[in-house]
Amino acid sequence: MSQSVSKALRILVELGAGQRSLAELADRLDVHKSTVLRLLRTMQDERFVFRDDAHRYHLGSRLFALSSLALEQREVRRIAAAHLAELNRRTGQTVHLAALEGDEVVYVDKYDSRQPVRMYSRIGLTAPLNCAAVSKVILAGLPAEQRAQLVSAIDFVRFTERTITEVDAFHTELDEVARRGYAVDRAEHESFINCIGAPVRDAGGRVVAAASISVPDVVLGYDRLLELLPELLATAAAVSAECGFLEIEQTSPPGTSLAR
Repeated sequence: MSQSVSKALRILVELGAGQRSLAELADRLDVHKSTVLRLLRTMQDERFVFRDDAHRYHLGSRLFALSSLALEQREVRRIAAAHLAELNRRTGQTVHLAALEGDEVVYVDKYDSRQPVRMYSRIGLTAPLNCAAVSKVILAGLPAEQRAQLVSAIDFVRFTERTITEVDAFHTELDEVARRGYAVDRAEHESFINCIGAPVRDAGGRVVAAASISVPDVVLGYDRLLELLPELLATAAAVSAECGFLEIEQTSPPGTSLAR
């Protein structure tokens, strides 16, 4: 990658965290202000950034348009939309769709809870690999070599007292997820949030996404959340069927790793 492209991308990442002045961007990137200004002017001309009256820079409208197009181009998101909206309507709880992007699991769609107390998340946010239900579902469905490679790179941050922080224990958890066909996050990422996740498969049986229901425990306790599991599994199965997956022909999808 050229140095100019790399610096421009780093500027966008910085602005994704919040508005910045020219001096702040130059300082964070450790690049001379004249270089940063030249890149900003080019990106401003193309609407990737804009400068406000206080001379602070923000992400531009072109990025929002591109992000919408990127989501629209995800076939599984389009197929899943009506099913997830219906699941959200029936349960009244937050419903997510997540997919693997490179070495990260990213939320690609979300339907908010109707409850006054709800979890914070947004489309485009990454899910922690070692504890989120959607991450466990996706990792459990990967070919053994790819799964091992991704797991070996996990930092295993302890978010709560329930977070899995050991590699062997996490592999065991993924084996169990693959065996039973769903994953749980019982206050592993946030101490007051429980979540259940189920796989979405394509015509070849590969796990291409994960659907989930997430609920604060003050709204619905863990045992009550598990009562919603049949609806989640039915929704994921319906989306998989529209993606071409025929469960009767392929009960054990190729590449699913059941052992470390």
